[in-house]
Amino acid sequence: MNEKQNTKISKFLSFVLRHNPGEIGLVLDDNGWADINSLIEKSKNAGIELDFETLKHIVDTNDKKRFVLNDKQDKIRANQGHSIKVELELEQKMPPKILFHGTAEKFVPSILEKGLLKQERHHVHLSSDVSTAVKVGQRYGKAFVFEVLAGEMHEDGHIFYLSENGVWLTDAVPVKYLVKMES
Repeated sequence: MNEKQNTKISKFLSFVLRHNPGEIGLVLDDNGWADINSLIEKSKNAGIELDFETLKHIVDTNDKKRFVLNDKQDKIRANQGHSIKVELELEQKMPPKILFHGTAEKFVPSILEKGLLKQERHHVHLSSDVSTAVKVGQRYGKAFVFEVLAGEMHEDGHIFYLSENGVWLTDAVPVKYLVKMES
C-alpha cells in the first residue's frame, strides 16, 4: 500500500474513531475502543478497503501515533483529539515547567484575550518541544508558538495528562500562563 492510500485511511480512521463512528455504523465502547473486525467490515461497506495488516501498519507508522491497539490486538482507538464523549482513562501527570502550543498567527489575538480553550475537543493539546508545536500551528496558516507555564499551572491546581502518544492534555490554559515566543 502506498503512502497516499495510507494517508487517506489514516484520515478516515481519525474521522470515525475521533468524531463520527456512526457515519459507518461503528460503535465505540465508553473508552473509545472499536472492535477491529467490525471496523474492517463497516469500512469496506463504506468503500474503504481495510484489513488487519494495513491497520497495524498505520498504527505502527503514524508519525503522530494517533491510534493504539489493545494488548490482544482486537480493538483500536484514537489516543486523543475526540469531539465525541469517551473516557480515555488518562492518568494525571506532573508536567514539565514549560510546554508549547502551536497555532496560526490569525488566532493569537483571540488566545491572548481568552486563553487556550478546548473548543469541541476534550482537552487543549500541548507538546513538550517547539518543533512539534510549529508543525501543529502550520496546519492552520502561518505558525505561532506559545510557551505554556505548565509548572506554574500545575502548582496552581490545574490538572495535566500525558496521552499514550506523548501529547500533553489539560482542560484550558488561562492567559496568565501564556508567553509569546519570538520567532
